[in-house]
Amino acid sequence: MPSIYRKVRSVEKLFEQLSKDITQFQQQSKLNCLSSCGMCCLNPAIEATVLEFLPFAYYTYKQGTAFHWFDRLKDKPSINTCVMLKNLLEPSESGFCSQYVHRGLICRLFGFSANRNKYGTPLIATCALIKQEQKEKFEQAQKHIAEGGFVPIARDYYMQLSAIDFTLGTELYPINKAIARAIETVLSYYSYRERSRLKKAS
Repeated sequence: MPSIYRKVRSVEKLFEQLSKDITQFQQQSKLNCLSSCGMCCLNPAIEATVLEFLPFAYYTYKQGTAFHWFDRLKDKPSINTCVMLKNLLEPSESGFCSQYVHRGLICRLFGFSANRNKYGTPLIATCALIKQEQKEKFEQAQKHIAEGGFVPIARDYYMQLSAIDFTLGTELYPINKAIARAIETVLSYYSYRERSRLKKAS
């Protein structure tokens, strides 16, 4: 069975490739998130897998803040805005995610990826604000895709995620529950390793 660290690195490599793919699509389509916007994060019904938040959970473990985050998550209801969401922006900040580097796959895909309809046609999964405020760019992006231009297909990345760990990468939970389970998974893994080490040393 792959270690937690190997799974984390596999997820991070997937994220790195996705970042390159989204950058390519943005350069071709000219679509971008609106400055200082965080409307998509306010959706209380976002679902995610445990695996896509494993890098964040591993980071909190290494930083010694895992129990702090886990306690915060215990106080958050299952249907609520993401625990990573900040209420206020500092002057130097451009987004509301407090853990942007460690955000999940769903957060990375939304806005600049596509889902296929029943006919197999890719349709951009983006927000109403982008469609309204960047109408011309959005229409150009749709034309780009219709003509066979590149766009990241969300399902492809979820399939790659499930290949890393099928259970952790396929089961969907409300986002806060997914984050809590990711932290719990990391803490349980290292707790077991520590108990095993102490048992061997005794």
